[in-house]
Amino acid sequence: MTPLRSAGWLLAHLRDADLTILDCRFELMQPGAGELAYRAGHLPGAVYAHLERDLSGPKQPGGAGGRHPLPSPQALADWLGRAGIGNGSRVLAYDDPRGGHGLYAARAWWLLRWLGLEEVYVLDGGLPAYLEAGGALTAEVPIPTPTTFTPRPQPEWVADAAEVQGRSPGTLLIDSRAAARYRGEVEAIDPQAGHIPGAVNRDWAAAQDASGHWRSAEQQRERLGADEQPLIVYCGSGVSAAVNLLALAQTGRGPGPETRLYAGSWSDWVSDGTRAVATGDEESGG
Repeated sequence: MTPLRSAGWLLAHLRDADLTILDCRFELMQPGAGELAYRAGHLPGAVYAHLERDLSGPKQPGGAGGRHPLPSPQALADWLGRAGIGNGSRVLAYDDPRGGHGLYAARAWWLLRWLGLEEVYVLDGGLPAYLEAGGALTAEVPIPTPTTFTPRPQPEWVADAAEVQGRSPGTLLIDSRAAARYRGEVEAIDPQAGHIPGAVNRDWAAAQDASGHWRSAEQQRERLGADEQPLIVYCGSGVSAAVNLLALAQTGRGPGPETRLYAGSWSDWVSDGTRAVATGDEESGG
Protein backbone atom coordinates (compact mmCIF):
# COMPACT_ATOMS: atom_id res chain seq x y z
CA MET A 1 0.00 0.00 0.00
CA THR A 2 1.49 3.34 -1.05
CA PRO A 3 2.17 5.79 1.80
CA LEU A 4 1.20 8.70 -0.46
CA ARG A 5 -2.15 10.30 -1.22
CA SER A 6 -2.86 12.82 -3.98
CA ALA A 7 -4.47 16.21 -3.59
CA GLY A 8 -7.44 14.89 -5.53
CA TRP A 9 -7.87 12.06 -3.03
CA LEU A 10 -7.66 14.53 -0.17
CA LEU A 11 -10.33 16.80 -1.63
CA ALA A 12 -12.62 13.79 -1.96
CA HIS A 13 -12.01 12.66 1.63
CA LEU A 14 -11.47 16.00 3.39
CA ARG A 15 -14.62 15.67 5.51
CA ASP A 16 -14.28 11.97 6.37
CA ALA A 17 -15.05 11.58 10.07
CA ASP A 18 -12.20 9.15 10.71
CA LEU A 19 -9.53 11.21 8.91
CA THR A 20 -7.25 13.53 10.89
CA ILE A 21 -5.00 15.93 9.00
CA LEU A 22 -1.68 16.98 10.49
CA ASP A 23 -0.01 20.21 9.39
CA CYS A 24 3.72 19.54 9.85
CA ARG A 25 5.23 22.71 8.42
CA PHE A 26 8.47 23.67 10.15
CA GLU A 27 11.81 25.43 9.61
CA LEU A 28 14.86 24.26 11.53
CA MET A 29 16.40 27.73 11.71
CA GLN A 30 13.08 29.41 12.59
CA PRO A 31 11.27 26.94 14.86
CA GLY A 32 8.19 29.14 15.18
CA ALA A 33 7.71 29.79 11.46
CA GLY A 34 5.65 26.71 10.72
CA GLU A 35 3.15 27.38 13.49
CA LEU A 36 2.80 30.99 12.41
CA ALA A 37 2.09 29.82 8.86
CA TYR A 38 -0.47 27.35 10.22
CA ARG A 39 -2.31 30.08 12.12
CA ALA A 40 -2.36 32.26 9.02
CA GLY A 41 -3.98 29.53 6.95
CA HIS A 42 -4.17 25.72 6.90
CA LEU A 43 -6.27 22.87 5.56
CA PRO A 44 -9.75 22.73 7.11
CA GLY A 45 -9.70 20.70 10.31
CA ALA A 46 -5.92 20.29 10.34
CA VAL A 47 -4.12 19.97 13.68
CA TYR A 48 -0.66 21.48 13.94
CA ALA A 49 2.20 19.08 14.72
CA HIS A 50 5.32 20.90 15.94
CA LEU A 51 8.54 19.02 15.18
CA GLU A 52 10.28 19.84 18.45
CA ARG A 53 7.30 20.00 20.80
CA ASP A 54 5.12 17.16 19.49
CA LEU A 55 7.22 14.96 17.19
CA SER A 56 10.44 14.85 19.24
CA GLY A 57 11.44 14.08 22.80
CA PRO A 58 13.52 16.25 25.13
CA LYS A 59 17.19 16.68 24.31
CA GLN A 60 19.71 14.94 26.53
CA PRO A 61 22.78 16.48 28.18
CA GLY A 62 25.88 16.37 25.99
CA GLY A 63 23.89 15.71 22.83
CA ALA A 64 23.42 11.96 23.39
CA GLY A 65 20.32 10.84 21.53
CA GLY A 66 20.69 13.60 18.94
CA ARG A 67 19.05 16.93 18.25
CA HIS A 68 15.57 15.46 17.73
CA PRO A 69 15.27 12.35 19.91
CA LEU A 70 12.26 10.12 19.43
CA PRO A 71 9.45 11.02 21.80
CA SER A 72 8.60 8.37 24.36
CA PRO A 73 5.80 6.15 23.07
CA GLN A 74 3.46 7.23 25.85
CA ALA A 75 4.18 10.94 25.38
CA LEU A 76 3.48 10.64 21.66
CA ALA A 77 0.35 8.57 22.32
CA ASP A 78 -0.92 11.18 24.79
CA TRP A 79 -0.44 13.94 22.22
CA LEU A 80 -2.20 11.88 19.54
CA GLY A 81 -5.14 11.38 21.89
CA ARG A 82 -5.34 15.12 22.51
CA ALA A 83 -5.26 15.62 18.74
CA GLY A 84 -8.28 13.35 18.40
CA ILE A 85 -6.33 10.43 16.92
CA GLY A 86 -7.24 6.95 18.16
CA ASN A 87 -6.04 3.51 17.14
CA GLY A 88 -8.72 3.29 14.44
CA SER A 89 -8.03 6.70 12.92
CA ARG A 90 -6.66 7.46 9.51
CA VAL A 91 -4.08 10.25 9.38
CA LEU A 92 -2.77 12.33 6.50
CA ALA A 93 0.28 14.53 7.11
CA TYR A 94 1.37 17.43 4.96
CA ASP A 95 4.08 20.06 4.87
CA ASP A 96 5.24 22.62 2.31
CA PRO A 97 8.12 21.33 0.18
CA ARG A 98 8.98 24.78 -1.16
CA GLY A 99 12.41 25.92 -0.04
CA GLY A 100 13.55 22.42 0.84
CA HIS A 101 11.06 21.90 3.68
CA GLY A 102 9.36 18.75 2.40
CA LEU A 103 10.64 16.43 5.11
CA TYR A 104 8.48 16.96 8.18
CA ALA A 105 5.36 15.10 7.06
CA ALA A 106 7.54 12.03 6.52
CA ARG A 107 8.75 12.29 10.13
CA ALA A 108 5.12 12.26 11.33
CA TRP A 109 4.32 9.35 9.01
CA TRP A 110 7.19 7.24 10.33
CA LEU A 111 6.53 8.06 13.99
CA LEU A 112 2.87 7.10 13.79
CA ARG A 113 3.64 3.90 11.93
CA TRP A 114 6.32 3.09 14.54
CA LEU A 115 3.73 3.63 17.26
CA GLY A 116 1.41 1.07 15.66
CA LEU A 117 -1.01 3.12 13.54
CA GLU A 118 -1.57 1.43 10.18
CA GLU A 119 -3.34 4.00 8.02
CA VAL A 120 -0.95 6.93 7.87
CA TYR A 121 -0.29 8.83 4.65
CA VAL A 122 1.65 11.82 3.33
CA LEU A 123 0.14 14.34 0.91
CA ASP A 124 2.03 14.09 -2.37
CA GLY A 125 3.21 17.57 -3.33
CA GLY A 126 2.22 19.01 0.03
CA LEU A 127 0.38 22.28 0.49
CA PRO A 128 1.11 23.63 -3.04
CA ALA A 129 -0.49 20.56 -4.64
CA TYR A 130 -3.62 21.01 -2.53
CA LEU A 131 -3.91 24.67 -3.53
CA GLU A 132 -3.28 23.89 -7.19
CA ALA A 133 -6.11 21.33 -7.05
CA GLY A 134 -8.50 24.04 -5.90
CA GLY A 135 -8.32 23.47 -2.16
CA ALA A 136 -9.09 26.30 0.24
CA LEU A 137 -7.40 27.29 3.50
CA THR A 138 -8.85 28.45 6.80
CA ALA A 139 -7.45 30.25 9.82
CA GLU A 140 -9.96 28.54 12.12
CA VAL A 141 -8.12 26.37 14.65
CA PRO A 142 -10.08 23.17 15.32
CA ILE A 143 -10.84 21.84 18.79
CA PRO A 144 -10.29 18.07 18.53
CA THR A 145 -12.42 15.64 20.48
CA PRO A 146 -9.95 13.93 22.83
CA THR A 147 -9.63 10.18 22.62
CA THR A 148 -7.26 7.45 23.80
CA PHE A 149 -4.41 6.13 21.72
CA THR A 150 -2.87 2.90 22.99
CA PRO A 151 0.76 2.79 21.82
CA ARG A 152 2.15 -0.35 20.23
CA PRO A 153 5.72 0.72 19.45
CA GLN A 154 7.99 -1.31 17.21
CA PRO A 155 11.42 -1.23 18.92
CA GLU A 156 12.93 -3.43 16.23
CA TRP A 157 12.46 -0.61 13.72
CA VAL A 158 15.06 1.52 15.53
CA ALA A 159 18.85 1.22 15.76
CA ASP A 160 21.17 2.91 18.24
CA ALA A 161 24.85 3.78 17.86
CA ALA A 162 26.03 0.43 19.22
CA GLU A 163 23.90 -1.42 16.68
CA VAL A 164 25.23 0.78 13.90
CA GLN A 165 28.78 0.00 14.99
CA GLY A 166 28.04 -3.72 15.28
CA ARG A 167 25.95 -4.06 12.13
CA SER A 168 26.43 -7.17 10.04
CA PRO A 169 28.61 -6.87 6.89
CA GLY A 170 25.54 -7.25 4.67
CA THR A 171 23.76 -4.22 6.14
CA LEU A 172 23.59 -1.11 3.96
CA LEU A 173 24.07 2.09 5.96
CA ILE A 174 22.46 5.10 4.24
CA ASP A 175 23.35 8.71 5.08
CA SER A 176 20.41 10.90 4.01
CA ARG A 177 22.08 14.32 4.25
CA ALA A 178 23.24 16.55 1.41
CA ALA A 179 26.40 15.34 -0.31
CA ALA A 180 28.62 18.18 0.97
CA ARG A 181 27.73 17.37 4.58
CA TYR A 182 28.27 13.66 3.99
CA ARG A 183 31.72 14.31 2.52
CA GLY A 184 32.60 16.57 5.45
CA GLU A 185 33.07 19.69 3.33
CA VAL A 186 30.55 21.74 5.31
CA GLU A 187 28.77 21.41 8.65
CA ALA A 188 26.66 24.27 9.94
CA ILE A 189 24.57 22.39 12.51
CA ASP A 190 26.54 19.67 14.26
CA PRO A 191 29.93 20.02 16.01
CA GLN A 192 31.86 17.76 13.62
CA ALA A 193 31.77 17.20 9.85
CA GLY A 194 31.88 13.90 8.00
CA HIS A 195 29.92 10.67 8.06
CA ILE A 196 29.79 7.27 9.73
CA PRO A 197 32.44 4.99 8.19
CA GLY A 198 30.94 2.63 5.65
CA ALA A 199 27.87 4.74 4.93
CA VAL A 200 26.72 5.58 1.41
CA ASN A 201 25.07 8.89 0.57
CA ARG A 202 21.47 9.13 -0.65
CA ASP A 203 20.38 12.76 -0.30
CA TRP A 204 16.80 12.85 0.98
CA ALA A 205 15.95 15.82 -1.24
CA ALA A 206 16.33 13.68 -4.37
CA ALA A 207 13.26 11.68 -3.30
CA GLN A 208 11.11 14.57 -4.55
CA ASP A 209 11.10 16.40 -7.86
CA ALA A 210 11.36 20.17 -8.35
CA SER A 211 7.63 20.61 -7.70
CA GLY A 212 7.77 18.75 -4.37
CA HIS A 213 6.04 15.62 -5.68
CA TRP A 214 7.52 12.28 -4.73
CA ARG A 215 9.32 10.40 -7.48
CA SER A 216 7.93 7.08 -8.69
CA ALA A 217 8.61 3.81 -6.90
CA GLU A 218 10.91 2.72 -9.72
CA GLN A 219 12.87 5.98 -9.53
CA GLN A 220 13.19 5.57 -5.75
CA ARG A 221 14.41 2.01 -6.18
CA GLU A 222 17.04 3.13 -8.68
CA ARG A 223 18.06 6.16 -6.60
CA LEU A 224 18.48 4.27 -3.34
CA GLY A 225 20.23 1.24 -4.84
CA ALA A 226 18.79 -0.90 -2.07
CA ASP A 227 17.97 -4.44 -3.04
CA GLU A 228 16.92 -6.91 -0.37
CA GLN A 229 19.73 -6.37 2.14
CA PRO A 230 18.96 -5.01 5.62
CA LEU A 231 19.20 -1.24 5.89
CA ILE A 232 19.93 1.34 8.54
CA VAL A 233 19.09 4.91 7.54
CA TYR A 234 20.31 8.08 9.26
CA CYS A 235 20.64 11.81 8.68
CA GLY A 236 21.55 14.73 10.93
CA SER A 237 19.01 14.18 13.68
CA GLY A 238 16.60 11.47 12.53
CA VAL A 239 14.17 13.74 10.66
CA SER A 240 15.13 13.80 6.96
CA ALA A 241 16.03 10.09 7.14
CA ALA A 242 12.27 9.50 7.32
CA VAL A 243 12.05 10.75 3.72
CA ASN A 244 14.25 7.89 2.53
CA LEU A 245 12.31 5.46 4.72
CA LEU A 246 9.09 6.61 3.06
CA ALA A 247 10.75 6.29 -0.35
CA LEU A 248 11.66 2.71 0.57
CA ALA A 249 8.04 2.10 1.57
CA GLN A 250 7.02 3.28 -1.91
CA THR A 251 9.01 0.33 -3.27
CA GLY A 252 7.37 -2.11 -0.87
CA ARG A 253 10.19 -2.18 1.68
CA GLY A 254 9.10 -1.33 5.19
CA PRO A 255 8.71 0.37 7.43
CA GLY A 256 9.95 -2.52 9.49
CA PRO A 257 12.92 -4.29 11.08
CA GLU A 258 14.75 -4.61 7.75
CA THR A 259 14.66 -0.83 7.18
CA ARG A 260 15.71 0.62 10.52
CA LEU A 261 16.13 4.24 11.54
CA TYR A 262 19.21 5.28 13.49
CA ALA A 263 17.11 7.72 15.45
CA GLY A 264 19.91 9.79 16.99
CA SER A 265 21.71 9.94 13.64
CA TRP A 266 24.84 12.05 13.06
CA SER A 267 24.16 14.44 15.95
CA ASP A 268 24.12 11.48 18.34
CA TRP A 269 27.11 9.80 16.69
CA VAL A 270 29.41 12.81 17.18
CA SER A 271 28.28 13.36 20.77
CA ASP A 272 30.79 10.64 21.67
CA GLY A 273 34.30 11.63 20.61
CA THR A 274 35.50 8.02 20.56
CA ARG A 275 33.38 7.09 17.53
CA ALA A 276 35.13 7.02 14.17
CA VAL A 277 34.39 9.65 11.53
CA ALA A 278 35.02 9.41 7.79
CA THR A 279 35.19 12.10 5.11
CA GLY A 280 35.12 12.07 1.33
CA ASP A 281 33.02 9.92 -0.94
CA GLU A 282 33.40 6.24 -0.03
CA GLU A 283 31.61 4.95 -3.13
CA SER A 284 34.11 6.65 -5.44
CA GLY A 285 37.04 6.03 -3.14
CA GLY A 286 37.42 9.75 -2.50
